[in-house]
Amino acid sequence: MATFQAIIPPYLLNRLAQTGDEQYPTAAAAARRTIAAGRPPFRHRAQLDLSVDGSGSLIVELTDAPNRTIADAENTQVLPGTIVREEGAEPVADATVNAAYDGLGATFDLLLRAFQRNSLDGAGAALNATVHYGEDYDNAFWDGERMVFGDGDGEVFVGFANSLSVIGHELSHGVIQHTANLAYRNQSGALNESIADVFGALTEQYFGQQTADEASWLIGSEIFTAAVQGVALRNMLEPGTAYDDDVLGRDPQPGHMRDYVTMIEDNGGVHVNSGIPNRAFALLARDLGGFAWDRAGLIWYRALTGTLSTTATFIEFADATVSAAQAEYGKASEEVRAVKRAWRAVGVYDESRGNASQQRR
Repeated sequence: MATFQAIIPPYLLNRLAQTGDEQYPTAAAAARRTIAAGRPPFRHRAQLDLSVDGSGSLIVELTDAPNRTIADAENTQVLPGTIVREEGAEPVADATVNAAYDGLGATFDLLLRAFQRNSLDGAGAALNATVHYGEDYDNAFWDGERMVFGDGDGEVFVGFANSLSVIGHELSHGVIQHTANLAYRNQSGALNESIADVFGALTEQYFGQQTADEASWLIGSEIFTAAVQGVALRNMLEPGTAYDDDVLGRDPQPGHMRDYVTMIEDNGGVHVNSGIPNRAFALLARDLGGFAWDRAGLIWYRALTGTLSTTATFIEFADATVSAAQAEYGKASEEVRAVKRAWRAVGVYDESRGNASQQRR
């Protein structure tokens, strides 16, 4: 299918499927099955459940608590699966179910406490997830209505539901879907992936109450086995350094516009070029110090939920973050200067005036 919006990029699965038989035979076969299986059609917009009272007036009940439901696909590709844990229920014997339940709650807490956003749609949408999807399925994805977790192959990939950054990332695609709805191709698609990485990292940091300096800035540090030569799927602070494996190859993410990659695969490099805005955010957060969600995260959130175009380029998003910082903190504020420094550091703004320096799409 043309669009594969999931945590493991297609180029990584393709490489594993084509070259992994000798070193990772189980994983190579699993990658081929995962590619063949794809994922179900994207569900374009989750709907808020509405009811009416006796007079015909709409009733909308909002709470400041999550409404989670975890289902088990039992290694089939049938969604949603059998419900195994609902909101308020005690933990079950299946650790994957409990990890998914807790991860959904952690993401909800970040959105509500840091940004006063009630769930993904801002209106209390239920948080649903399905675990044990497919056979050795090497991915996790947001399908427009729910999080879906494969179990991995056990040889290269494991623990998708055990990674808070993965859960926060995929659920954040739901936030993006309900706000700017960034087109999943080229720079707007790379922004879609990057913003999801930002909120994935913030979910992990908020849960651990880590400052920007304490944080690892790694996405998916739990999903590789010890056999893989790498620490995570992506490194937001130092793109291109997350892994360097004989079979998987080297992390291809650039951290500067001079290294921007033009490609057809991966919807124009959405998982690759996202390294550029990723680094801008990590640099901004460390520059401002303290908790990243307090100022840097709020600026990114305001830019996302403002008047951003669905086909926004890096430059357009950078301008939106500057405008958001000005509106929140004042035109001459430390925050505005820091935002401009971050975008200059990755080559989106020029060195002299902080203006846009490149117009790639």
